[in-house]
Amino acid sequence: MSEVTKNVSETSAATLQTMRERDMQKVSAKQKIVKICVQTALYLFLGVMALIVLFPFYWMLVSSVKTMPEYIRPIPTLIPHTWDFHNYVEVFQNEDLLLGQLFANTLFVGVVSTLLSLIITVLSAFAFARLEFKGKNLLFAALLATMMIPGELFTITNYQTVNSFGWLNTFTVLIVPFLVSVFYIYLLKQNFQQVPNELYLAAKVDGTTDLKYLWKVMIPLALPTLISITILKMMGSWNSYMWPRLVANDEAHRLITNGLRTAFTSAEGVTDVPLQMAAIAVVSAPLFLVFVFLRKYIMKGVSRSGIKG
Repeated sequence: MSEVTKNVSETSAATLQTMRERDMQKVSAKQKIVKICVQTALYLFLGVMALIVLFPFYWMLVSSVKTMPEYIRPIPTLIPHTWDFHNYVEVFQNEDLLLGQLFANTLFVGVVSTLLSLIITVLSAFAFARLEFKGKNLLFAALLATMMIPGELFTITNYQTVNSFGWLNTFTVLIVPFLVSVFYIYLLKQNFQQVPNELYLAAKVDGTTDLKYLWKVMIPLALPTLISITILKMMGSWNSYMWPRLVANDEAHRLITNGLRTAFTSAEGVTDVPLQMAAIAVVSAPLFLVFVFLRKYIMKGVSRSGIKG
């Protein structure tokens, strides 16, 4: 009798185990289906968002190879009927645009402002990260508080200041007012603070000066962040529009963004949009190449600055 009971118990246990395995397989199959559905929906959403973001660039490139009669047709064409690459040749030959001078002006302002801004940012970040002086924390908190104020609020006061200095229509007015960036100082300060303070104290014991320690130790360790700051500052100078338009819009100091605004508009007020789109594509190409080849440095520098070790 006990043998029969044992066999029945073993059979029941085996049946129960089989049922559990089937239930687990069903749950696992449902989880896989849900996961696949979620991933599919996510990729569809990201794909739609990517198309929305990329469509203006596609429209710019397509419009740049259209003729003016095709561009002004009532029904827009997503693919040009006639591919007119002469627009790109006209961009470099246009006497009203003077693309070479615009490139030279913008490059000069970008390089000089970036170098000076780097010097100010490195010295300020090092002072807040390593040096001890009275009111340091209060001063740094005040600097961070200025980040909450929109930059547009300073436009009028900045204009009155540079006008009183006689800087209008000069390269100085395009460079000096924006040399200090609180965000860049904060970013680099966070990176400097990841270096152990004991290393700084040991260097001071050996008689190393602050500037030598900064140049030999801190800057090499913070190089990815410095590269990120350089790229972002250069791109900001390249894309600047409102301030150059306000303070230096003469031909000798005009930058690319403002030069493209009225270069292809006739006396009757008609703008040759395909030609303007070709010029915008040419001007945007350097920034696109910089982002493609140097994006890893931007991400690496920002990510390292956000982690305090």
